[in-house]
Amino acid sequence: MTVTVTTESLLAEYAEGVAFVAEEQPATTVDDFINHLRDAIRNFELAGINGTEELESAATYLGDADESTETVERTTLLKQAAKHLKDADEMVAEYRDMV
Repeated sequence: MTVTVTTESLLAEYAEGVAFVAEEQPATTVDDFINHLRDAIRNFELAGINGTEELESAATYLGDADESTETVERTTLLKQAAKHLKDADEMVAEYRDMV
């Protein structure tokens, strides 16, 4: 079974945890989520948690997908974003244990 990755599915899966680390309310838009990712990256780095380069890549792919008008390109970019977000929950859990 193939799972379709959408902006909405990524927000549903990751927005709450990323918002916790970013010290914000969960994002409801792509732009807010990208900003939260970048704020979370800073906090992860301050806490010494590895993996921030993956989150930066995810933010870039999300931004590119949001600007894309081609369905195939958008789908590919969202899949790449999901790939780079795969460790986000683990990073958030590690951060929660520290605070």
